[in-house]
Amino acid sequence: MNFHVITWDVSRILLDLGIIEIRYYSLLFALGFVLGYFIMKRIFKEENVPLEQLDTLLTYVVIATIIGARLGHVFFYQWDYYSQHPEEILMVWEGGLASHGAAIAIIIALIIFSKKVSKRSFFWIIDRVVITVALGGSFIRLGNLMNSEIYGSPSNSESAFVYVSPVRDIFERFFGNEVQEITFKKTDKVIKTDSLNLPVYEVKMKIDQRVDGTQVAMLVKNRLFPYLSMIDADDQNLVPAATSNPEVIKEANATFVKFELLAIPRIPSQIIEAVAYFLIFLILWWLFFFTKFRYQEGFLFGAFLVLVFGFRFVIEFFKANQVAFEDNLTLNMGQYLSIPLVIAGVASIVYSFVKRKA
Repeated sequence: MNFHVITWDVSRILLDLGIIEIRYYSLLFALGFVLGYFIMKRIFKEENVPLEQLDTLLTYVVIATIIGARLGHVFFYQWDYYSQHPEEILMVWEGGLASHGAAIAIIIALIIFSKKVSKRSFFWIIDRVVITVALGGSFIRLGNLMNSEIYGSPSNSESAFVYVSPVRDIFERFFGNEVQEITFKKTDKVIKTDSLNLPVYEVKMKIDQRVDGTQVAMLVKNRLFPYLSMIDADDQNLVPAATSNPEVIKEANATFVKFELLAIPRIPSQIIEAVAYFLIFLILWWLFFFTKFRYQEGFLFGAFLVLVFGFRFVIEFFKANQVAFEDNLTLNMGQYLSIPLVIAGVASIVYSFVKRKA
């Protein structure tokens, strides 16, 4: 039986310049802000707002997004860890950003901006900024895809992804320079469980000639396999089968260690979210430029909260939990944080109609 899945084995690094690495995530993150800047520039020009304010607005939003998203992850998801390692809170490049934290921080930043800079109402500015935020969210989810992170639950769909990069990272930590090359190749074999079809992947590691291949094979069996088996179920992507047995083989003056792992196909939730947020961006764009809702303060902001975090509540049912403590919750943290934001969105929409009527 051949079970078709998509093998996602993409490097996080777009360009390695030696001194600095350019990562897909960073590039997509920045691209979201750049496009957002030009969208807001068009809006400011159309409404005769001084463009000098736009540079200040961009500064407010960028700082709020980075700080809010980071602190949101720290406090909402991993406070137990970061309370013991506070020096790592500033290590944004290590990963760990939460959209709910970014949303809260952006709201606070725009309240300050509206009072100190624009001298317009808070709803005037946020009704316009959320259009760009939705677009930015789409690019960030594509960045998550390139990082092979925040993926979905296990799935039997033939459009499911097998994320190889997280497993490759584990291998590199285990073996370092002892292994010169690692390839993951899907075979035609599939292991069926009660709920999942698990494709079998052949893993082939090219060993440094100065290293004993037999020792590497023993390390795979006695240390790597147990480690892969003990990883939390939400983080597992390739796991050893009961019959997995590393073997040392010689090919063209090279030594390889070969063995098989079972893949856990997952829903590519990053792609689903990226498409959803882009569609929400288009909806908000249409509401602003082609309807009278642009003049109804609070409506676009409310629509953004309801659409984005309403969708976020639903998609979380199809995503792997980000941290272990969520396994014991009725809903996960992302859903609990989405509920008050959806309620705030409904309240903002109601406010917009009440104010219009008044």
